[in-house]
Amino acid sequence: MQKGGKLEFHFPEQNRRRNMSRSNRKRKESRKMGNSYAGQLKTTRFEEVLHNSIEASLRSNNLVPRPVFSQLYLEAEQQLSSLEAGSRVDNEEEEEEEDEEEGSESSSPPIAYQMKPPPEGCCTTDGFCQAGKDLRLVSISNEQLEVPSGFLLVGVKSPNLPDHLLVCAVDKRFLPDDQGRNALLGFSGNCVGCSKKGFCYFTEFSNHINLKLTTQPKKQKHLKYYLVRNAQGTLTKGSAICWKGAEFRSRQSSSSARSNTLFQPPENTGSAVAVTSEPVLAAAHPGVQAGTHQMASDHLPSTVCYPVYNGKESPQQHSVKNNISSVTRPSVLGTLTNSGPPKKRHKGWSPESPSSNEAWHLQPNPQITNRNKNEGGGGGGLSCLPHGTMVGPVSSSVVTSGEPVSVPDNLLKIYKAKPVLFKGHGNFPYLCGNLNDVIVSPLLYTCYKNSQSLSRAYEQYGASTIQPISDEMQLLLTVYYLVQLASDQVPLIEDLEQIFMRSWRESHLSEIRQYQQAIPQAFPQVPGPIAPVTTAQLPWLAGLAASSCNDSVHIIECSYSLAEGLSEMFKMLIEGNLVKTNYVVIICACRNRAIDSCIAVTGKYQARILSESMLTPTEYQKEVSYELVTGKVDALGAFFSTLCPDGDVDVLLDKFCQENRGRISSSLPASVNKPSTLDVTGTAGCASYNFERHRIRPFQLAVAQKLLSHVCSIADSSTQNLDLGSFEKVDFLICVPPSEVTYQQTLFHLWHSGVLLELGLEKEHLTKQRVEQYVVKLDTEAQTKFKTFLQNSMQNPHTLFVLIHDHAHWDLVSAVHSLYPQSDPAAGLVDRLLNCREVKEAPNIVTLHVTSFPYALQTQHTRISPYNEIHWPSLYNNGADLYHENKKYYGLSEFVESTLSGHSLPLLRYDSSFEAMVMALGKRFPRLHSAVIRTFVLVQHYSAAMMAVCGLSQMKNYTTVETLEITQNLINSSRQCRSGHGLMVVLRIPCIPLAAVAYERLNHVREKLALEDHFEIILGNPNSGITIGKHFVEQLKIWQKIEDAEWSPQTYLELEGLPCILIFSGMDPQGESLPRSLRYCDLRLINSSCLVRTALEQELGLAAYFVSSETSPEKVVSNDVLESDPEKLSSTDNEDEETVTEGSTSEKRSPVQRERSGSHDSAASSLSSKTSSTAFCSETSPPSVTAGDTGKSTHQMLSSSTEESVNNSEKQRPKTDKDSKSNAKTTQTSITSSSASPFSSSSASSAPTHSSFVLQAPQCSMTKVSQQPPIVYLPKLVYDIVTSADSTGLPKSSSLLPYHSVMWASSFRPLMSKMMTCTEQSLYYRQWTVPKPIHMDYNNRNEGRMDTFHPRRLLLSGPPQIGKTGAYLQFLSILSRMLIRLTEVDVYDEEEINTGLKEESGQYYHQPGDAWPDFETMKKMPFDYTIHDPKYEDASLICSRVLIKNEDRSANRKQEDLYMRRQTTRMRLSKYAAYNTYHHCEQCHQYMGFNPRYQLYESTLHAFAFSYSMLGEEIQLHFIIPKSKEHHFVFSHPGRQLESMRLPLVTDKSQDYIKSPTFTPTTGRHEHGLFNLYHAMDGASHLHVLVVKEYEMAIYKKYWPNHIMLVLPSIFNSAGVGAAHFLIKELSYHNLELERNRQEELGIKPQDIWPFIVISDDSCVMWNAVEIDCSGERKSEYTWTERNVSLKQILQHIESTPNVTHYALIGMRKWSSKTKSGEIKEPFSCCHIHDFVMLNVDLTQNVQYNQNRFMCDDVDFNLRAHSAGLLICQFNRFSVMKKQIALGGQRSFHIKSKVSDNPVSIAPAQYICAPDSKHTFLAAPAQLLLEKYLQYHSHRFFPLSLKNYCHPVLSVDCYLNLGPQIAICYVSSRPHSLNVSCSEMVFSGLLLYLCDSFVVASFLKKFHFLKGATLCVICQDRNSLRQTVVRLELEDEWQFRLRDEFQTANAKEDKPLFFLTGRHI
Repeated sequence: MQKGGKLEFHFPEQNRRRNMSRSNRKRKESRKMGNSYAGQLKTTRFEEVLHNSIEASLRSNNLVPRPVFSQLYLEAEQQLSSLEAGSRVDNEEEEEEEDEEEGSESSSPPIAYQMKPPPEGCCTTDGFCQAGKDLRLVSISNEQLEVPSGFLLVGVKSPNLPDHLLVCAVDKRFLPDDQGRNALLGFSGNCVGCSKKGFCYFTEFSNHINLKLTTQPKKQKHLKYYLVRNAQGTLTKGSAICWKGAEFRSRQSSSSARSNTLFQPPENTGSAVAVTSEPVLAAAHPGVQAGTHQMASDHLPSTVCYPVYNGKESPQQHSVKNNISSVTRPSVLGTLTNSGPPKKRHKGWSPESPSSNEAWHLQPNPQITNRNKNEGGGGGGLSCLPHGTMVGPVSSSVVTSGEPVSVPDNLLKIYKAKPVLFKGHGNFPYLCGNLNDVIVSPLLYTCYKNSQSLSRAYEQYGASTIQPISDEMQLLLTVYYLVQLASDQVPLIEDLEQIFMRSWRESHLSEIRQYQQAIPQAFPQVPGPIAPVTTAQLPWLAGLAASSCNDSVHIIECSYSLAEGLSEMFKMLIEGNLVKTNYVVIICACRNRAIDSCIAVTGKYQARILSESMLTPTEYQKEVSYELVTGKVDALGAFFSTLCPDGDVDVLLDKFCQENRGRISSSLPASVNKPSTLDVTGTAGCASYNFERHRIRPFQLAVAQKLLSHVCSIADSSTQNLDLGSFEKVDFLICVPPSEVTYQQTLFHLWHSGVLLELGLEKEHLTKQRVEQYVVKLDTEAQTKFKTFLQNSMQNPHTLFVLIHDHAHWDLVSAVHSLYPQSDPAAGLVDRLLNCREVKEAPNIVTLHVTSFPYALQTQHTRISPYNEIHWPSLYNNGADLYHENKKYYGLSEFVESTLSGHSLPLLRYDSSFEAMVMALGKRFPRLHSAVIRTFVLVQHYSAAMMAVCGLSQMKNYTTVETLEITQNLINSSRQCRSGHGLMVVLRIPCIPLAAVAYERLNHVREKLALEDHFEIILGNPNSGITIGKHFVEQLKIWQKIEDAEWSPQTYLELEGLPCILIFSGMDPQGESLPRSLRYCDLRLINSSCLVRTALEQELGLAAYFVSSETSPEKVVSNDVLESDPEKLSSTDNEDEETVTEGSTSEKRSPVQRERSGSHDSAASSLSSKTSSTAFCSETSPPSVTAGDTGKSTHQMLSSSTEESVNNSEKQRPKTDKDSKSNAKTTQTSITSSSASPFSSSSASSAPTHSSFVLQAPQCSMTKVSQQPPIVYLPKLVYDIVTSADSTGLPKSSSLLPYHSVMWASSFRPLMSKMMTCTEQSLYYRQWTVPKPIHMDYNNRNEGRMDTFHPRRLLLSGPPQIGKTGAYLQFLSILSRMLIRLTEVDVYDEEEINTGLKEESGQYYHQPGDAWPDFETMKKMPFDYTIHDPKYEDASLICSRVLIKNEDRSANRKQEDLYMRRQTTRMRLSKYAAYNTYHHCEQCHQYMGFNPRYQLYESTLHAFAFSYSMLGEEIQLHFIIPKSKEHHFVFSHPGRQLESMRLPLVTDKSQDYIKSPTFTPTTGRHEHGLFNLYHAMDGASHLHVLVVKEYEMAIYKKYWPNHIMLVLPSIFNSAGVGAAHFLIKELSYHNLELERNRQEELGIKPQDIWPFIVISDDSCVMWNAVEIDCSGERKSEYTWTERNVSLKQILQHIESTPNVTHYALIGMRKWSSKTKSGEIKEPFSCCHIHDFVMLNVDLTQNVQYNQNRFMCDDVDFNLRAHSAGLLICQFNRFSVMKKQIALGGQRSFHIKSKVSDNPVSIAPAQYICAPDSKHTFLAAPAQLLLEKYLQYHSHRFFPLSLKNYCHPVLSVDCYLNLGPQIAICYVSSRPHSLNVSCSEMVFSGLLLYLCDSFVVASFLKKFHFLKGATLCVICQDRNSLRQTVVRLELEDEWQFRLRDEFQTANAKEDKPLFFLTGRHI
């Protein structure tokens, strides 16, 4: 196993000794390791080896001691340490040595080390001794410690405190010397805490200081550093103790497979977790480790944490299958019986053994996750290893052999760089000697192996075995790749992988074309030899390829082994023969026809980048801190101080300060010194300042609506994961990274958004403390707020909690792998909180991740469904603005686009002068980290620029044009505005210690130059707030009109308009937004080796910006170019600066001069570039700049200094002739203009004397800034990556590894494309990336199942700074509104119609407080024929008497109002409401059939037949009866045939159930119908039957699986509601007869069976009851209130009515808010009832619903029931609310042409036609056409009836709606029927509709008609029509014409209805 990069193996000595003789062992070992030096006896260390042997035998369980001479004889094996040795001694805690002789093979776990239990009552806290005294260095560094003579203070590493050293005093005789020798065996030490002395055993001492080891305590492992006191007397960590072998053990340490080195991680982590410590300067180096069990397949995909090649992490290339084969394949060089080393020789054991093969393929050590969020096995995608170790998956084929190669002493000192050695093919020699000065990496070997496994990936497609690319071809392609790299480029492993891939594809194109499309070419063509390259040809071809590259690639051919080539290379390095060589390729192609190869990176720039890229972010910070603390940077400062010709810069500053203090204040007329110029409003004529408050932009609203749509789709899915209907309000918690500015910024947005008030969470008077409850900073204190949030969610199940994780890519460390919370408590916090079980299982928590960089949340193991991703919409489409936005967004793509040709000014730039200086200083100071050098150089430039602007003109030579421009514009910006508004410059310094240094230095210089009032310098630390000077606070308060005396800015947004340098520190930006006054974003100090997509894009995201779209940035910029000075032409144009000087105003601007160099290097060749390059590039002596030098070009000056700098700086520019010519021209221009007055242009470079400033038309910088995006300066390396693109146009940065804690699933993956949408990119990453073990999603896998997605988790991604915060706050707002809307419903709220036609009688039949009607009284009450239901406002009036006045019912309504939307009101749903399918509360899950105990669709289909004479045939209905509802039915015993539906008895009095079965006819409303009556019935048992059409049966059954369905016969598929009512009633009566017969056998009387059913509309939502209070003094006085009640209460009340069985129909009012007290004063009415009818099927046996009717069938039935003498009663105390449902019902009938499918609407006038005409037939039922036609065009049949209400139309036995302008008088032809008195009425028409035999001629002759009255006879066919005319003797009184015959527009097969009209004679 491997840990920390160190290899160890456990193969017990006695087994080896038992199984083979000593000579056999030696033979095998020498064969294994190469016998070139085996057998050489070392004599120098005999005594020490003897001591070691004695010590080992004392510690060993074995009685046989280890032979001394065996150690000496084979000691050369220790040279193997050089295999993995790195660049420096990291002194990582060594893994335990194999001193235990367990007597088992390595696969069996050894016996754990048993530590002696501590004495009772003693202290056992880590870092304290057992006496309770603190031993940590940080705690006692300033205390005076007693150190006896001969003792030294030593730092002890504890595995439980990786970030601390424990202090102890040790006798120096037991410590080694500088060579690692002469340490006495044993131990003698004292405890410095409790002063206990005389510990003679390290085991005893380790117990005393609570090391709590799980391995044998050894001093070599835990005594790590000498402790020394610094100049301040503080005890600090000194040099490492040089234990022998520590150099390589610290790099090759691997965690043992024994159980005593491991503890089991929490359940399901999938990996064991090892405990290690960390080195002095860097965090622990994670290596590879395995669990204590056999490796399962789920361990295999994640191999080691790969190192980097050009800062790029190596992807994991193997599939699981390949991993298994590579791990389990036995080594060809040894067998498992002899796979281990001799016991004490593990330090030099060769890694070719099978045990190392296993170790290389195990999981990354998860213990690094507790360090820093970026250490996901690599710093932002970099290696997880120290820069001394490049450990990768090495298999047994990487063999170290041959002579050892000695690394020369002082290599780093002489060569000024540490070469990086990449192992290639075959064997690799041992290294010995000065191992600190080289770096060895297996990364290239891994790349070779992975690319050879590509062909296996095709096997899954069924392809035949395809030969992989050969070793020779791989190496040759590598040489081609290195040759084409420029001197300032660093190799990328992805490039090499794709080159291999493309070459392999080309060679097998015909074979693989059918399996996958070819990947587009993204790399330059490389020669593809037709014949395979042979081993003999390889060196020659490689040399040929390298011959064209000016020796940047050097080929060394070896005849025997790589050792020769490495030795030659080291010799050439020492002799200086490889100065121009960046890469040395060593090839040994002689042995066994297999090649050995190695590539050494010798270029100083490349080697530095590669070595630094191997540091994790924590190691990087610690390295920098160490260099700062130890004073290593002092040499750099001393070098800077020698540059200034006038002496030390600080001396110059002091001198300038004393001389010019008074003059400066007067000569720099900054308005900041004169606040008196401000007017009352604080603008003083400057109108450009507009501090934006919260405003929702159109696209933010669009995104919020998309979020809401996704939440609704979760709720609408059938998975029941979110029941939106059960929530009444919204609550939320926003989680932000632990940045104080981000936290305050989120509070600011939340405060001004008004969301808290809108959600009803807070009252009007908000306090900041209240707002803070809703935002949590993810630091150590976050758990308290989060716990409160979880408690609230559990206590409020009806509140929907939204957990918003902003900046969601920030901390993705797995909580499982955060082993040391005390070292970094925040690590893994997101995982611990947001992924905890409570959040996962809470049904009322929705998690929303919000990020600009979602890539790490889009892996194979992601928790977020791809359907739950919301991507920010494109703001533009084909140039059109989709959202009518007045601002244009500038993001990464816009910045990159500005660098393309055709754009006048690039927004992305780099500073070649700065890069050249840094490169030169890097060579001069090779031991300093480049971040330190870059920071010191840039700070020096800013200091010099400030001095130059203030009049020290000589300092302009010690800065660059770019820095001078930035500084000058910053200082001058506030002078151009009367209010003092200025620019912001962001200086990004990721390393916090370096940021602090820069802040102090720049502050110091600013103070000396008396610029404190001109601009502020702000140190932006993520852990603290903003601190600015009081003067600037007052200024901001005036600008922003803030009156609060205590106010100070807490976000960067509040610094709007403040001239300042913001030093932005922290390893990663954490979501901080910058103000609109940002002008320059200086990213020259970002970690350029951190080549990961997220890291790069979030740095560039700082500059993302909204620009006012009224003015084009391009135009603004180009205008500034035209005004710019000649000097600007070769440098950046200073578009901000409008001040010019006398020397430049008169110069002509030629078109040539206005050209920009093709390079976006903003200082292509200016004088400033020249002088500063000269100043910093010399490695020998400080240059002296003389006047004569001004005539030289930049390159001449550089060449006189160092030729290396020339090469570097020349190669930094694009190699085009045009460019060089342009450079030459601009150089000449620059020098000419500067000869008279150097840097005379104030905007280009310098500040001459202050009197020379001429302000021309001062304009506030804010005006210009708002119209231009910021300018961004990048490191050259990053600039090249960001601006380079592949053949599809995709930026190279997009194809980088997306995040540091994920890795590629395979190198066999297609390239991304520029055309990919965000969704396609997401799917790409979901397929091709996997999380590393430290990623929180690593364990989110279920084998073969798709339920790894969390159902209530969403991801919102959008570009940085585009407004995501505003979007999700708006989402909360509209979500709350929707929830309120979900708990509300639109119900019809209309006044009763025709109230004026009621007969006004002063008689009241009942008292207002009567609960039930009196039967006898009801019989006396007259029937109210008039329809009062508002839904029939457009129906014909029914006349029951002669109307006195001819009232025009339509006069008070406009014609268009007839079809206007009906009036509704919004009502909050009560707890007794009926619900549709979207309601899923827990109480009604069982009712709905979604309870797990009830299987969906577990129901049976039953046929039920009965005969009915009117239809002339037997009716067969089908019941679908769920298992849970079968108790409502009776089945026959033998065959379980459905016999009847059970009915209760009239005498039943139970309150637990409803007696009346409820039938609900429905069509087209399977989702929206209100069929869930569980709450309406208050949980009472009831029988509810849905009546559906046959074709809708399946869909209704799907949505309502636990409801009983009555399926109508197929002949009724096109029928209307009349058919449903008819069948319900007939079935119910038939069932009543069956039940009477069944129960009569049980002795029950037929009249005792309950005869009522309820027929309810599918839109009845709530029911109300009026409560009458008659407690007034007079009997007639009463008060009433109305409230929601349950349907159960109403039905049980009605069912208990006295004599209830004597009522035929019982109903209730339609609810209206406009109900008057008069309407309920009479509690019962005898009138029409609608919508919710309680029907007595026994009494109404002979009154039928008309099965043909579509509309008004209830009115028709009411009239016929009344005329039959049946009693109808309406309970006015009860009312039903009807919900407005836009779908289904009558609307589901669409009338269209039968001929064509064209959905053209057809006018009602076309619904009838003349018989036998060629009229277009319609596909609609004839009855529907008839009813619709009569409703709209009945006046054609009854012209005299129009608006003639005194003379209605006589309608016999039916009610048809003739429209609102025609009145009807209904009469029944049945004998003994009740009819209105018609003796005095004269009718204007007669309507005979399908009249039966009861209508006779004598009956019709009783009625009187107007002259000219019309007749309309309607029959089923023409024959019936003629027979009716004859039978009724109509021709006696009516005149008919042939042309007066009509039919509905139906085809013959559709059975049209026929009309005959006539006139009264």
